[in-house]
Amino acid sequence: MIQETELNRLVHRYTAANRLLRKLLWWLVIIGLLASLPLAFFREQTEKSANQVEFVFDYRDLLEMADVRPNPQGFVSEQLQAMKKAGIGSLSVYESTLSELRLSRRIEVFSSKDATSLTQKPISPNENFTYILFTDPASESQIKPMIETAFNKLGVKTSPWSFKNQTGMIIEMNMEEANMKPMDPDPIALQMMKDEGFRIVVRLGNKREFVTNEMDALLAKLYKMGARRIIIDGDYAPGYSDDPEQVTLHKMGILLKKYDMGLANIEMLKQPQKGFGSLAKDTDYNVVRLHSFTEKDGEKLTENLTKEDQEARIQQTADRFVLAVKDRNIRMIFLNGRAVKNLDKAAILTPLDGLYESLSGKDGAIKRIEDAGFKVEPAKQFDYTYNAYQNVARFFTLIGGVSLIVLLIGYFVPEAILALFIIGLLGAAGLFLKSPDLYAQGLALACAISAPSIAVIEAIRSIQSGRAAKAKSAVLYALGLLIKTTLISLIGVVYLVGLLNHISYFLVLQQFRGVSLLHLLPIAIVGLYLLFFRETLNYRERGERVKKLLFTNISVLWIIAAAAGAGVIYYYLSRTGNEGQTSAIERYLRSFLENTLGVRPRNKEFMLAHPLFLLGAYLSVKYRNAVYLLLIGVVGQLSIVDTFAHLHTPLEISGIRITYGIVFGAMIGLVLIAVWEIASRSWKAWAAKSGTRANG
Repeated sequence: MIQETELNRLVHRYTAANRLLRKLLWWLVIIGLLASLPLAFFREQTEKSANQVEFVFDYRDLLEMADVRPNPQGFVSEQLQAMKKAGIGSLSVYESTLSELRLSRRIEVFSSKDATSLTQKPISPNENFTYILFTDPASESQIKPMIETAFNKLGVKTSPWSFKNQTGMIIEMNMEEANMKPMDPDPIALQMMKDEGFRIVVRLGNKREFVTNEMDALLAKLYKMGARRIIIDGDYAPGYSDDPEQVTLHKMGILLKKYDMGLANIEMLKQPQKGFGSLAKDTDYNVVRLHSFTEKDGEKLTENLTKEDQEARIQQTADRFVLAVKDRNIRMIFLNGRAVKNLDKAAILTPLDGLYESLSGKDGAIKRIEDAGFKVEPAKQFDYTYNAYQNVARFFTLIGGVSLIVLLIGYFVPEAILALFIIGLLGAAGLFLKSPDLYAQGLALACAISAPSIAVIEAIRSIQSGRAAKAKSAVLYALGLLIKTTLISLIGVVYLVGLLNHISYFLVLQQFRGVSLLHLLPIAIVGLYLLFFRETLNYRERGERVKKLLFTNISVLWIIAAAAGAGVIYYYLSRTGNEGQTSAIERYLRSFLENTLGVRPRNKEFMLAHPLFLLGAYLSVKYRNAVYLLLIGVVGQLSIVDTFAHLHTPLEISGIRITYGIVFGAMIGLVLIAVWEIASRSWKAWAAKSGTRANG
């Protein structure tokens, strides 16, 4: 009996504490929210700290296009002048190969068989070497030592060779393999670029053995030529190895920092380049984001099109560059191109003229980029410093984030709030100590899911409480409910931005993960609440409802509806993320909105979710089951959070995007309400008229 009394006392204390905590949770969420707001301000300052945009053309591509012209060197000179005029101020150079040196007209390369035909002298049938002739004395003096050094390091023997007073050398390796071996960048080309006034961007890979003093000497030469940024060529950063300690990789990072050389992070790669994150950290995140205009993209500018279609294609290219800079914090645009055979015109075409037009022609990208507040100059890193306030904010975001999650669970299991809150705090703190990155991403995802779910559940509770029926104006009530719901969803945005405020997320060296969960779980959570928890039922009654649902006879119509629902979910998910699929009509609409408004609202927000939420809230004043329309409104609320989950997009742009979504969505929603009223009144008038005739 004493034990039972003590147990009752503990239960009573727990219940009282649980009830008190339910009242405090919103205050804890608000405190965490206020603590996170300065972090959003710091991020916005970082976003505005570098507004220089650099256009870079691939010099190797230019050489390959020149190789099919009757006057290759004249073509290169002509195009370099055209590039400067169009606003392209930088050229990229790779580590040299024999193939590239041949394209540059520094050397001529022959196989043993070719050399036999050239010299008319027999060569041993067992020989399969590479023969080289230098095209001029300058090439011989600067290129020959570079070739000898590279192949001797590989243990490949070289020897002198000449033909008709033209000096050369023999490399004892088959020509196909020799053509691929990397060497230092072409020194003659580097000097020419510098003399022509171009900036140099270097592409370095991991194809050669990393030797610290040799890399030091190479970077010193490149620095002297004006190179200040490198792009990793291939899947592995220079210095990357199988060594778990990555000693050589860190040495590469130290050298980059020594010569104040930064990196360029290529967006939308299928696989991140190995070692990039380590080099970025070693250089104090001297990194800019790079958008690549590929050879395949360039081919579209050479297709047979009408004049109008060609102009439209050029405009699309310009729009693409502007969008990359404004919406994705791109600060380097890398341009590629290649010669394409056009059988209809019996000619070999290049995309260069179309590319120049897209940059500096009518409505060209460069002027529009400058009008948006950017400068076409060498790309610079964003100014990011770790603020001591972040340590303070981290404590409050942990408590507030856990409170937000517990608030959501409390709608379903209110008795467990206190226990879940304690477990959540201990679990989050432990995860932070074990893996700060996993903690930040996990808590950010949980908050991103919780906020829109809570927002719509609160909207449903508002309707269920009778406030909708008591409203003086159903339209004003619906508008107010949409705004209130959006504000609650924005709580998740602030926590997301605060938790993932490191520069590595901003530069997409790390990414927000769980997009599919964010797009599905809030819908499932709100759907579960609508079916089983919006009414005041005990657990036994809810169990009976679940049992009844599980044992309901399934008709063919249900199966068809389930299949249709699965198709809708598949289509919905296929449109999420960078790889989302869109139709030609929708792409046109997106382009129209982008060019008209400057920032494009999300179609699913203003064309579907927000209007139907508004209509559902309006109809709920009269019709109880209209509340189910709010389930579609969840899509709009989670989309608001997801907009800010694109951490490479400036906060200002995301803010404008969701504002447009709310405004246009509300306008379309009001139109739907008007259409409903007209249709409803017309139906009632027709029904009344029909009833009068029937009675008569």
